[in-house]
Amino acid sequence: MSDRDRWLRLLEETGALEKGHFLLSSGLHSSGYVQCARVLEDPHNAELVGRELARRLADAKADLVFSPPLGGIVIGYEVARQLGVRFVFPERGDDGAFRLRRGFSVERGQRAAVVEDVITTGRTTRELIEVLRSHGANPVAVGAIVDRSGSGRVDEFSIESVIELSIRAYEPEVCPMCGRGLVIVKPGSRRQVGGST
Repeated sequence: MSDRDRWLRLLEETGALEKGHFLLSSGLHSSGYVQCARVLEDPHNAELVGRELARRLADAKADLVFSPPLGGIVIGYEVARQLGVRFVFPERGDDGAFRLRRGFSVERGQRAAVVEDVITTGRTTRELIEVLRSHGANPVAVGAIVDRSGSGRVDEFSIESVIELSIRAYEPEVCPMCGRGLVIVKPGSRRQVGGST
């Protein structure tokens, strides 16, 4: 079994790969969604995936791992643990922008790896990189359990991922599931946000 098949099987066996009509955090619509929390709810799986991602990020020699809440916290922590470095996460303020809270700090010149559960458009990754740079830190790597970007990159960074998946995302106005009147769900909340049954 290839490495890709092994990780794909883990996603399937844990129920992390979902099919339907989903509203992604980017605003795009998709017929597939990867709920990495289903993989990470088993600490053994979190350790396996974290070890693999840490192996892929080791050459970056990061001083800390920086991940977004909520989906990136478990995998970010586990990657940091495997690398033997600090783990820090920002939170969104009332204005929607990420900022450091809870006494977290990022030092000028520190090398930081951005780690997420899934990267699709790279919007959140770019926000994290900007927060790091605003504190004088040096983003040196980007990693994710799943890369569904289609390009394998976020700006100048290659995405180090455990698995790449090709799941197409659509602008709402050209979404074929909307065209068929399928109910759309916002993942995580399982909230219906439009469409018809």
